[in-house]
Amino acid sequence: MEPKNQILEAMRAAGEPVNAGKLVEMTGLDRKVVDKAMDALKKSDEIESPVRCKWAPKG
Repeated sequence: MEPKNQILEAMRAAGEPVNAGKLVEMTGLDRKVVDKAMDALKKSDEIESPVRCKWAPKG
């Protein structure tokens, strides 16, 4: 599965806004992979930050 999809799934499963460190724990992905995928998700407007430094999927 593509890291972007893994991160979106983990965010949905968390049920609350999460930070990158929590996503590393939840997915087992390397921090650099998580950061890169989150940057792509931000650029494609698929995630939002309802709380400072924490992210959640849109919709």
